[in-house]
Amino acid sequence: MQVLPPKFTEWFATKGWDIHPHQQDMLDRADAPALLLIAPTGGGKTLAGFLPTLVDLAENDHKGLHTLYISPLKALAADIKRNLTTPVTEMDLLIRIDDRTGDTSQTRKRRQRADPPHILLTTPESLALLTSYEDAPRMFQGLKRVVIDEIHALADSKRGDQLMLALARLQSLCPDLKRVGLSATVEDPAAIAHFMARHPDPCPILLADPGPPPDIQILHTTEAPPWAGAGAGHAIPAVLEQIRQHNTTLIFHNTRAQAEIFFHKLWLANEDSLPIGIHHGSLDRTQRERVEAAMVRGDLRAIVCTGSLDLGIDWGDVDLVIQIGAPKNVKRLVQRIGRANHRYNAPSTALLVPANRFEVVECVAALEAVLAGELDGDPRGPGPRDVLCQHILITACAGPFEADALYGEITSAGPTPPSAAQRSTPASISAPQAATPCAPMTGGSGCCSRTANGTCATLAAASASG
Repeated sequence: MQVLPPKFTEWFATKGWDIHPHQQDMLDRADAPALLLIAPTGGGKTLAGFLPTLVDLAENDHKGLHTLYISPLKALAADIKRNLTTPVTEMDLLIRIDDRTGDTSQTRKRRQRADPPHILLTTPESLALLTSYEDAPRMFQGLKRVVIDEIHALADSKRGDQLMLALARLQSLCPDLKRVGLSATVEDPAAIAHFMARHPDPCPILLADPGPPPDIQILHTTEAPPWAGAGAGHAIPAVLEQIRQHNTTLIFHNTRAQAEIFFHKLWLANEDSLPIGIHHGSLDRTQRERVEAAMVRGDLRAIVCTGSLDLGIDWGDVDLVIQIGAPKNVKRLVQRIGRANHRYNAPSTALLVPANRFEVVECVAALEAVLAGELDGDPRGPGPRDVLCQHILITACAGPFEADALYGEITSAGPTPPSAAQRSTPASISAPQAATPCAPMTGGSGCCSRTANGTCATLAAASASG
């Protein structure tokens, strides 16, 4: 068992904390090529994922980028930066941390490429752009670890496919790169582990103590829900009463339009002038950051929000989550519930509000599924070919490449394992023909390789696979 350095032991003691078993396991297995940690919300997943990085940087000199953190949400990356800076500052560690999202200024982005921080927090889209630059090999040289937070939220979409292809690219630049996946809601851990690991690397799964079940109920309202509609205006008085009874309440909606309408109605009925905010992805960055800062300070009694606050964010003293309308997805509901009482072994408290009478049945079914620990989700299909073609173009933007090498890189990614590629690809493409350098596309150097008949070998493979 790896022992924590004295600085870390003292820091844990000043907080009155003991290292959790799953955090110690992550530290002990820091050299594993891939690890998947499944732990409840508030269970210290993020610290567990970063602990090997912090210990390594505290004990050894490292120049340039050491760890890349991938988040599905810009707000989550910014929140992790705040939370990660605290132990680094309190332990007086010489570790530079920065985030890179669509909200980051061009000046900071240029500075990050010229002089990368030790830890960079970003999103799949920003990572894809970083790999498209000619200087990507210089920026990522020395990269040791990648931490993928809330990996379940990425595995279900093309964003996850794009991320796995980008990681395959990074792995070709940094062969010893270690991957770590973090999640609280995974219906098929083996499938997620297979998705995130480089093939054929193994990916052990660490299961933390799931903690107590959540306290979840359907909100009782004096007025019955209407037969139709999604506004839940009938529940405004009951929601306001819950806000009065709790420190901070998150009120989730499924769409931004519904959130705006509900916030307007809630504000009109707010006779006590309770401080209430709104947060979603379409708001101006300045307004979002102002609301986030108020949440951190604990200035708001409630915030009406959408999926922009779904995942992993630990702001203020949130002790109640209200879901307006049927959640449509059990995993999403579990994530949202976890925002309340975001502490280890503390039960989350949540209320469901059916927007109409037909949604009562959906809400009851979702409530029963959460209490039974049942998560929904469809099996993954093969990787989408449009994302594959996009990745090939991103690679071409970074400079010349060889078709055979890129083919091997792509088939090492989770969404497109070699066996699946061979099943769906003709033999002549599965074993690429002898390649000759292709002619320049725009007067520059050759972009890739071509087969003997003049066709771009990698694009031919993608086209044949589709």
